[in-house]
Amino acid sequence: MKVRLNLSTKPLQTHRRFLAGAGIVSVVAGLFFLGLGLHVYAVRRGDEVFRERVVNVRAEMVILERQRNELEEFFSRPENAKLHDRSAFLNTLIDEQSLNWTQMFMDLEKILPAGVRVVSIQPKHDKGSVEVKLTIGAMSDEAKLKFLHALEQSSSFSHVQMLSEKQVVPGAGSNDKIDVELNVVYSRT
Repeated sequence: MKVRLNLSTKPLQTHRRFLAGAGIVSVVAGLFFLGLGLHVYAVRRGDEVFRERVVNVRAEMVILERQRNELEEFFSRPENAKLHDRSAFLNTLIDEQSLNWTQMFMDLEKILPAGVRVVSIQPKHDKGSVEVKLTIGAMSDEAKLKFLHALEQSSSFSHVQMLSEKQVVPGAGSNDKIDVELNVVYSRT
């Protein structure tokens, strides 16, 4: 006859809860790893399209750079440089003639308050816009301020800069008490 005897000091323990928990954690980690792998795959596919676009843009840049170099070489030839200088001169003349003086005087007339008169106008063409140096005479500070405010509110004149202001000596042949020099940009409309 056989007798079963347990001579151990500690009873037998089961690790079933640990194994179940480890199994659940491993399943969750596996799903997380799978999701991360899909995300990395999608990013790589997106980067592949981006890299392809970059290659196309670089190829296009090389073509455009070559065309630019060819054009620069063409325009740097002496006969073409003379033609370029002449066309720039003619364009400057056309720009200067294209200032509509009548329209500018009509715009000034709309904003000119009583007590202010225009003494001189000096237009200067600068990169598609007309910078006008105005010299005005005003009978009072109030009239001068009205004119400056009207200039700032005008849609035809912008970038008002006061260059100088001086008091006029009485009896100098005019009723003006103040002479003001201004720079304004006139937009042709």
